[in-house]
This record gives sequence, structure tokens and C-alpha cells, in this order.
Amino acid sequence: MSESSTPAARLQGLFEGHRLTPTQRRIAHCMVRRAADVPFLSSVELAELAGVSQPSVTRFAVALGFDGYPALRKHLRDVAPAGPADAGAPNEYQQAVQAEIENLRHLAGLLADPAPVERAGRLLAASRPLPVLGLRAASSQARGFGYFAAKVHPDVRLLDEGGSMLADRIDAAARAGATALLCFALPRHPREVVDALAHARAVGLTVVTVADSAFAPVARHSDLLIPAAVGTGLAFDTACAPMLLGRVLLEAMCDHIPDAQSRLEDFDAGAAARGLFVE
Repeated sequence: MSESSTPAARLQGLFEGHRLTPTQRRIAHCMVRRAADVPFLSSVELAELAGVSQPSVTRFAVALGFDGYPALRKHLRDVAPAGPADAGAPNEYQQAVQAEIENLRHLAGLLADPAPVERAGRLLAASRPLPVLGLRAASSQARGFGYFAAKVHPDVRLLDEGGSMLADRIDAAARAGATALLCFALPRHPREVVDALAHARAVGLTVVTVADSAFAPVARHSDLLIPAAVGTGLAFDTACAPMLLGRVLLEAMCDHIPDAQSRLEDFDAGAAARGLFVE
């Protein structure tokens, strides 16, 4: 971090790369909101502000790699400015946006090597049908991908509902000729998604996964995992990077579908004839 970075940005950087429990995320969120004050708070004071127990604050510091809260506070004091935050410091909403911008920058760096995305594009384009899985927090990512993919891929099967029929639908896709499954997996990771991926591989599907981390619980059941971090600065995760990565995969998939462009042109012609859109 540069010396000119804000206290909140320094804290966000400290939390990056750590998979925190809900309680620990509550502490982290409180710290970001009170970034200028945190280096001078006791563990008891921070616990009261975050609405958690004092031992939870201690465990949080250890989860970040410190010996305890005093070591964490010393680190924050060492990197903190001498006085309170500047009057022009960004508020919590701006901090969340800035954190997402950093996630996108990280994704851009990851995509400097296009080989994993290109491989994923080939696998997805070749699978007929193409099942796309996303439950709970990841369901919107799966639906978004499925909506656009259906414009160029002849048989996209959206799996955005769990339950006892999920394995049946995976089996049906495999019997129909599917060779790959695309999964969007975001925290908190449902056990059902892990089980579904294990089942998909058991029936012979190659699993391509977009997850928040290369160390997500779904990693061991993925043949190709491409990470895209989520933002954790607000009460609920933000997922700009996973959404953009989904669009990148769509682009790569289109590159391996010979008639993708003609399918898009046919759709546009049909939409115009039906007056589908107000332009």
C-alpha cells in the first residue's frame, strides 16, 4: 500500500486473501467503518462496537496472522497517520466501490494469461447441452450467464434451484450428451453445491468453476477453477468481478462456436420483427 492510501483502504488490504467467518466479517466491517479510530481502540471497545465478544476479536486477529489483538493494533498504529482521518476520506460506500475496483484490477492481472479462459471457452462451447449451476448468492451469476449464452449456444440448462432433483437434472444433462458443467460458486458456499459438483464429476462431466478464491470449498471438485474475488466491505457481498469473468467466459465460448455470430444476427432480426425492444 502506498503512504497516500486511506486508513480504510489499508484495512481492506489487510483483510484480502482471508476467508473470514460471519462474525469475523462483522468485526472487519466495523473496523472499516471506524478506520481512523481502530488503531486506538482496545479489544473490548472494538468488540462493543462490532457487537461481538472480546474473545471473538482475539480470534479475528489470529485469523489475520497476528499473535493477538495487541499485535494487530500495533501494526495498525505503525501504518496509520498520526492524527484522525482527513476530512475528505471516502465514506463506507465509496470504500466498497474502491474495493471492487481493486478486485477488477486483480482480475485484469489474472487474465494476462488467457490460457485458462480459452480452455474454459472450448470446454463450454463443446458441451451439448451445457448445464450452468449457481445456487443462493451465485444464482444471479448463473442466470445472467445462461441468459446470454442461450443466444449463441443451442442448449443451455440453468441449474439455479437446489433440492433432491438437482442430481437428477445433472444426470439428465449427462445422458443428453453434456461433457462439461459451468458452476458459479460464491460465499457462503452451500454444501449442496459441493455435493453437486462431486456428482457431476462422478457422471463424467468436466467442471469449470468461477469462485471467489482458488481455495474455495468447491476447488477440490473442479477441473478448472478461475477465481474472481468478491467485495466484503458491505453487509452483503458484492460480485462485480465474478460477473465480469462470466462475460469473459461467454466471449471465449463464442470464439469456439462457429455460428455464434449468425445466431446473434438471427436473434436481432427476430427481435426487430417482433418489436421486442424499445430503442
